[in-house]
Amino acid sequence: MRFITGKQAADLIKNGSTVAVGGFAGFAVPEEILTAMEEKFLAEGAPNNLHMVWCAGIGDKADRGMNHLGHEGMVSKIYAGHIGLAPKLGRLVAEEKIECFIVPQGVIVHVMRASAGGKPGVLTHVGLKTYADPRVEGCRANKITKGEAAELVTLGGKEWLFYKSLAPDVAVVRGTTADTRGNISMEKEAIFLEQISMASAVKNNGGIVIAQVERITEHGTLNPQLVKLPGVMVDYIVEASPKNHCQSFLSPEYNPAFSGEIRVPVASLPVMPLNERKVCARRAAMELTPGALVNLGIGVSEGVSDIAAEEGVADQITLTIESGTIAGIPAGGLGIGGSTNPDCIIDQGYQFDFYDGGGVDIAYLGLAEADRHGNLNVSKFGGRVVGPGGFINISQNAKAVIYCGTFTAGGLRTHVADGRLHIDVEGKNKKFVDDVEQITFSGEYAVSVGQKVMFITERAVFVLRKEGMVLTEIAPGMNLQQDILAHMKFTPVIDENLKEMDVRIFRDQPMGLKL
Repeated sequence: MRFITGKQAADLIKNGSTVAVGGFAGFAVPEEILTAMEEKFLAEGAPNNLHMVWCAGIGDKADRGMNHLGHEGMVSKIYAGHIGLAPKLGRLVAEEKIECFIVPQGVIVHVMRASAGGKPGVLTHVGLKTYADPRVEGCRANKITKGEAAELVTLGGKEWLFYKSLAPDVAVVRGTTADTRGNISMEKEAIFLEQISMASAVKNNGGIVIAQVERITEHGTLNPQLVKLPGVMVDYIVEASPKNHCQSFLSPEYNPAFSGEIRVPVASLPVMPLNERKVCARRAAMELTPGALVNLGIGVSEGVSDIAAEEGVADQITLTIESGTIAGIPAGGLGIGGSTNPDCIIDQGYQFDFYDGGGVDIAYLGLAEADRHGNLNVSKFGGRVVGPGGFINISQNAKAVIYCGTFTAGGLRTHVADGRLHIDVEGKNKKFVDDVEQITFSGEYAVSVGQKVMFITERAVFVLRKEGMVLTEIAPGMNLQQDILAHMKFTPVIDENLKEMDVRIFRDQPMGLKL
């Protein structure tokens, strides 16, 4: 094991290498090494023709994270769960300049573990009937992508998807403290991710593992219970500059409440203003049950935790994130993946084991585009590839999945007054369409397994049933034809007991929610 600089790390990565990188949005990102790789490429044209592998989205939608690699010729192939945070690479994929497989995030996490153990791959139901299914798109993000990421197989009379293992040459990971023998702890990281699986897979493939850390200590000073990556799996260590080792892209400052070092008071959290987002979150919160284990997605669904706190029921549920946090308050925006005051932080692979097995009672996820079949798209728009992240694992396996979002998009303006919803300016873009551009969630699959599925907006609530999308509730003040049906590209089934949404949702005071 050797201590080297970021520049020396970049020199170790050869043209054409398969490089696995750890990180989740802006957490645990080896920014010093990624920066050095970019600088070397711009100066020397190398390393080039890289095959990049990562699990969760890594980036800030601008310049950091995987955006460092967004130069034509630097990357030739991608195998990832999300690319929306790296638009520089996303543009090259859309322009057919990089082959790209977009694979469900939890699947890649488990593929890494299978690769480490010398197993042929991962056999799972995750992705059936979605774009990941080889009968649909086979995870291919563009026309130049060749081969298959997954194979459809039948075993025990059931259909499964088999995702093949990988053989990465280099792992680029990150921790907090390394001792002089390369043992690495992660005490200031907010999440641990799949880094040990990545390192194991690379070492067992005869490759090299490069770890970025904040500081170095003498061997024997680290508590072995805190060592998350053993030195026997690490070849090189880069001690990063502070600017390239922030805890997350959310803030340059270290937040000890993310890592569990302290717990901060949350009683003073601000109350959400009464608008269309709060209306959606309030109606969604009415589906909470005592003791529910919940996954929260980004966007409007984030508001469910705010409503639970405002209504005094937050202590009756447990919020989780696929990154590995259990309990606490999930962060939003560039802080996605971390939680304030978590009870527990586990490796991402174990979290997806729990999720895939049905451990989530209710998943609240974003509503981007839905169709008459109950399919949902959150991964591809106008040819622009985003990717699902953990969406497919979560949505396909939760006992109940509730999609939350505004009814239309693109300039929608509303206000709530007198216990009613008022549309000031209608959104230009219809979210409820005949057929989604890409199937990230399969309504057909959900119905076949008896999953509870709801679509909650500020003016209408739909439930997915065998007969299709069924409109069950409309907001006070809404006209069925003018405000709802006229802004859908298909006509839903109208429930014979169609009713108004609970009037408490539209009043500027606590609802008195009881679980």
